Amino acid sequence: MLRPIVLLIAGILCLGYYGCLCVYLRKWDSTFSRFWLLSGMGLLILCFLERKGYVPEAFWLLFYVVLGAVVVTLIVVSSTMIPRKQASCDYLIVLGAQVRGRKITDSLLRRLKKAQTYLSVHKETKVIVSGGQGKGEDVSEAYAMVQYLREHEVKDEQIMLEDQSRTTRENLRFSKAYLEELKTPVGIVTNNFHLFRALLIGRSEGYENLTGIAAGCNRILFLNYMVREFFAVVWLWIQRGKKKSG
Repeated sequence: MLRPIVLLIAGILCLGYYGCLCVYLRKWDSTFSRFWLLSGMGLLILCFLERKGYVPEAFWLLFYVVLGAVVVTLIVVSSTMIPRKQASCDYLIVLGAQVRGRKITDSLLRRLKKAQTYLSVHKETKVIVSGGQGKGEDVSEAYAMVQYLREHEVKDEQIMLEDQSRTTRENLRFSKAYLEELKTPVGIVTNNFHLFRALLIGRSEGYENLTGIAAGCNRILFLNYMVREFFAVVWLWIQRGKKKSG
């Protein structure tokens, strides 16, 4: 009888979190939120089937294996969030995030504040702001970042602009052009949930001396971001596996 109770509670929690996301974001289908709606409905259906005795034990074995893999992956992703003594970097790369019109969003603002704090201590470090212009953006993400840093006392000669990239991989690939060599100490500035994948991609792009610098993120959205990141990291591992086998 324990399984149906756990499934019922988990399903209700998923639906409740989906409701919180809808209220907070004022949208019903944004930022991966439909995952929680579908998960909640799926868990409630599974609860009903389990109560009726329709679910074979083989299914539960597979379920626990998958759940264990998810937990282990999220622990690995979380490992880069542990605060560490920040290394001295010659360059920072601030990864872009959505700009609404010309307005910097919360995730990007947190990255910029983290970079600004670092640059206030390491005054010789140069900063590459990386991000192109996407849908709903009146300016490139890089341009918006430049304006913010200028307004917060970062010198023009410290700032380099890369405004063609659309993905994390392109952020890091295109930013290489500003480095003297790939052995140069580089710090990647992004939100905590995104840092593990950014470092993986950076190393696959040839960077040899990377440091992760984690900015925070919205607490309400943290769980949502982490689960989304799980799928992104697994997909990245699959792609890497295909390249090695090919």
